[in-house]
Amino acid sequence: MMIGDALAMPAHWYYRLSELQRDFGVIQDYQAPKEFHPSSIMSLSSTSRAGRGNQTGDVVGEVILKGRKHHWGPAHRHYHQGMQAGENTLNALCARLVLRSLCRMKGHDTADFLGEYVQFMTTEGSHNDTYAESYHRDFFANWARGVPVHQCAGQTGHDTASIGGLVGLAPVVLAAQGDLDQALEAGLRQLRLTHRSQPLEVFAAAYCRLLSQLVFAPPLSLTPLLQSQAQGLGKGLSAMMGQASSHRDAATRVVGGLYSPACYIEDSFPSVLYLTARYAHDFEAALIANTNAGGDNCHRGSVLGALLGAWLGFEAIPVRWRQGLLAAAELTKEVDEFIATFVPSAMPSH
Repeated sequence: MMIGDALAMPAHWYYRLSELQRDFGVIQDYQAPKEFHPSSIMSLSSTSRAGRGNQTGDVVGEVILKGRKHHWGPAHRHYHQGMQAGENTLNALCARLVLRSLCRMKGHDTADFLGEYVQFMTTEGSHNDTYAESYHRDFFANWARGVPVHQCAGQTGHDTASIGGLVGLAPVVLAAQGDLDQALEAGLRQLRLTHRSQPLEVFAAAYCRLLSQLVFAPPLSLTPLLQSQAQGLGKGLSAMMGQASSHRDAATRVVGGLYSPACYIEDSFPSVLYLTARYAHDFEAALIANTNAGGDNCHRGSVLGALLGAWLGFEAIPVRWRQGLLAAAELTKEVDEFIATFVPSAMPSH
């Protein structure tokens, strides 16, 4: 998850592939972001609530992202201004909050997570990101008005039913240890802390089911399982996954061609399923293809990394990527503690 996010971070929300290639070439390793982002519309984002709007409000700057609001006004400012190569974006860092809460409480304790989430988001210097997705801004606009913390999740807006909402679900799914009903319940319970979106829940449930099956009841073949999850998504996705193309532009013909590369869940989740099928035997190629397709590649990358990491296993992940994460040492300790707490000693293999 963390690798998929960090690899894509410098090219997050690039929408013209020619500009991505001009600025970074073909990204195969961690890079720092450029100060100038040709596709950035952060200057059009509201600083008081979700979505677009003016920047007179101070949810950004006074409640969250303290000291960062000045980056939101200038045109073409990078969303992750000043971050380092191998560093993780805000949603991935919040997934680590989930991971740590599970270990600390020996289970899914929503009150504990929300307390940690509020403290993390409202503490200046707790992270190095510059941008917060709409759902974070809605949550803290409500929180600042005194809404009880369990009720701060915002209603669905045009950009809140997005794949970013799935990034924090994997830890609670895996903590269910293969109990599919418990995994679904925990995943949706976690999602509802920050999102009130029925459309998003449909895709979140599919992700929870898929991830749990890959880890705890892996099939002999990946594609049929992915095709079953793709049923009803339209645009011939299920058939396309059964016809793995070796064409070098296959990924961008789907991500950015058939489906929008943006965050919207009805396009981004099918894109992840396609990339998972297309690169079912090559973790490295999958994450490189996702990164260089641009759009919301960070959050797609987190979900894609979780699925293919589950399917292919730890040794399939390049050592340079494992070691190159800026928080590699801390993350390794957190994952080891999680495994010791939740993962049965005998895991099925395929």
